[in-house]
Amino acid sequence: MIDQITLQRIQTLHPKVREEVHQIYVNEIVPALTGNATCRFAYTSRTFQEQADLYAQGRTRLFDNKGRRLGIVTNAKAGFSYHQYGTALDICLIVDGKTASWETNKDFDRDGVADWGEVVRIFKSHGWTWGGDWKNFPDRPHFEKTFGLSTKQMMAKWLAKDFIPGTNYIKI
Repeated sequence: MIDQITLQRIQTLHPKVREEVHQIYVNEIVPALTGNATCRFAYTSRTFQEQADLYAQGRTRLFDNKGRRLGIVTNAKAGFSYHQYGTALDICLIVDGKTASWETNKDFDRDGVADWGEVVRIFKSHGWTWGGDWKNFPDRPHFEKTFGLSTKQMMAKWLAKDFIPGTNYIKI
């Protein structure tokens, strides 16, 4: 099933990956998940402030508004995540149209392959890096395409305002 929220979030991605991600989602991911779970892009593009706020979790922002202790969710400071440049996305599974799941081993469609793994295989087949392969800080919901540029190089383009004309997307 196509998730309308995901389609909206795809539109925030860098123009260089937007159509590719749309095609991957509609033509490969949606047909692959035939059970009661669908893939949702929980995050695509993120502002520098949103990244700074996430980085603060568990470091300088220790508790949520209900007094619960927050853990560290990212090692990337603002400007050092591919999300700020529109070339990264995070997923979750939506079960029964309402409940978010990050269960990476669950086979909701009972085809013998965990649904999460199906999404990972699809993205990796298109040259996307999966955060679940990282050794120091695995990030299983995360996928990114770097185009051979480090986040430091992307930030330099951002600071130099090396944008696609009429946009806030850097030239890649």
